[in-house]
Amino acid sequence: MIVTLALLLGSAVVIYLACEFFVNGVEWVGHRFGVSRTAVGTVLAAFGTALPESVVTLVAVVFGKTPGAKDIGVGAALGGPLALSTLAYAVVGAMFLLDRARHQKKIVQEFSTTDLAHDQAWFLVVFVFKVALGLVAFAWKPWLGWLFLAAYALYVWRELKGEGVEDDSCAGIEFEPLKLRPHAEHPGTAWAVLQTGASLAVIWVASQVFVHQLETVGPWLGMSPQLVALLLSPIATELPEILNAVIWVRQGKTALALGNISGAMMIQATVPSALGIFFTQWLLGAPLLWGAAITMAAIVVMLALLHRQALTAKRLFAMAALYGVFALGVALRFH
Repeated sequence: MIVTLALLLGSAVVIYLACEFFVNGVEWVGHRFGVSRTAVGTVLAAFGTALPESVVTLVAVVFGKTPGAKDIGVGAALGGPLALSTLAYAVVGAMFLLDRARHQKKIVQEFSTTDLAHDQAWFLVVFVFKVALGLVAFAWKPWLGWLFLAAYALYVWRELKGEGVEDDSCAGIEFEPLKLRPHAEHPGTAWAVLQTGASLAVIWVASQVFVHQLETVGPWLGMSPQLVALLLSPIATELPEILNAVIWVRQGKTALALGNISGAMMIQATVPSALGIFFTQWLLGAPLLWGAAITMAAIVVMLALLHRQALTAKRLFAMAALYGVFALGVALRFH
C-alpha cells in the first residue's frame, strides 16, 4: 500500500508539471493556427485532456470480455461529467478564494457568461437524452450513438466558427514564452506542436498510472469495480482538466479555465457515451442514475447562477458539496 500511495502522489505531481507545459504549448498552437482564445480552452485543450477518460471507456467497452468490464466503461462515461461539474468547478472557486486580491469579486465580472451558459445548457440537453436512453431497451439503440458524435461535431464547429475573435477576458494578457524556447519571442509552430504533443503523452501515461493505483485502492476500501469507475476513476482521469484550471486561473485566464472544463464536459457527454451505446446495452443501474441525478443538479445550479450573474468564488467552491452528497449516497446505499 505504501508503494501504491507513493505512485499515486508521484503521478499526480508529474501530471501537474506536464500540464504546465501543455497549457503553455496549446496556447501557442492556437495562436499559430488562428484559433480564438475561447476555442483554445473549449476545443483544443479539452480534446487533449479528455483523451485519458475516453481511452478508459474505449478499452472497457470494446475489449472488455465480461459484463463487469463493460460496466466499468459505462461508469467512466457517467463519472467524468460528474467530477467535472462538481469538483473541477469547485477547484476554480478555491483558486479565487486563495487569491485575496480577487476573491471578493464575482467570477462573472472576469468574462462573458453567454458562451459558458450556452455550453452548459447544450450539455444538459445531451446528458438528459443519454440518461433517458439508459432507462429503456430497444434493438436499434446502438444507431443513436451517431447522434452523440454529430452533436459534438456541431459543438466544435460552433466554437471554431468564432476564429480570430478574442475573448474580452483574455484581452491584454500576454503569452508566456514557450517553455521549450524561452528566449524566442515568436517560437516556431513546430516547437509549439512538439511541446503540446510531448506533454500530452506524459499526461496520458501518468494518468494511466494514477488510475491503476486507484483500482488497487478501491478493493482495499471494499468498493466494486463499477463504483471505482464511477467514484474514484473520474477524479484521476479528470485531473488534467482540474490542474489546467488551477494553472490558468493562477495566470488570470479565467475564461480559458472554465472553457476547458465546459469543453471537456461536452466531450464526456458525447464521445464516451457514443462508444458505450455502440458496444453495450447502455442500461443504467441505480448507482449510475444517482450519479447522473447529481450531475444534472450541478448543471441546473450553475445555469441559475450564470443567469442571475451571481457566480461567486464561494458559490463555485460549494459545488464540491454536491460531490459529497453523491459520495455519501454511495456509501450509505450502494457500498
